Amino acid sequence: MVYELLAAAGVLALLTMVPGPDMAVVTRRAVAAGRSDGLRTVAGITTGLLVWGVLSVAGLAAVLAASATAYTVVKLAGAAYLVLLGAQALLAARRGRHDRAAARVDIPPPSGHPWRTGLVGNLLNPKIAVFYTGLLPTLAPHGLSPHTGMSLLVLVHAALTVGWLGGYVLLLARARAFFARAAVRRAMERITGVVLIGFGVRVATAQA
Repeated sequence: MVYELLAAAGVLALLTMVPGPDMAVVTRRAVAAGRSDGLRTVAGITTGLLVWGVLSVAGLAAVLAASATAYTVVKLAGAAYLVLLGAQALLAARRGRHDRAAARVDIPPPSGHPWRTGLVGNLLNPKIAVFYTGLLPTLAPHGLSPHTGMSLLVLVHAALTVGWLGGYVLLLARARAFFARAAVRRAMERITGVVLIGFGVRVATAQA
């Protein structure tokens, strides 16, 4: 059972490290508003994973994954949310003003509470429901009951997410002086804005 759990953790770690909308959202919050905002966003994303985990164990996520209509509704809502976040980033970069005396950029911080931003973005990602109901059961250790195995893997995934994204935020914080430069801040807002909109389009056009 230990080897099965380690193998499952390895698969989950690889999936966690693949760049996606969560990382783009965290990047923008951390670069624009600092380490505290970035870590709160990670906490919101992790809370979303735990909610999906509870729904999966309860069997409700399987209903969403099996219903084409429900899946499409959540998918389009999630895509619209990512496009909205991306548009906000592009507008913030456009409104940014360079203060030559202070050598800083006056770009308004992202709107909305960071924890809620991470939570909503994660909850509006139906791929998590498909992932939890389709892949996790195949990774659950055989020596445990299905519910216990699923619950354990959800907790492992949440811990890996905190470690990976939290470490990423701390790395960005160490380069805070670099990201505070006017040109860099505007460039990062533009890049994350385009990336978020791109993810939104990808989510909207993706098949179940």
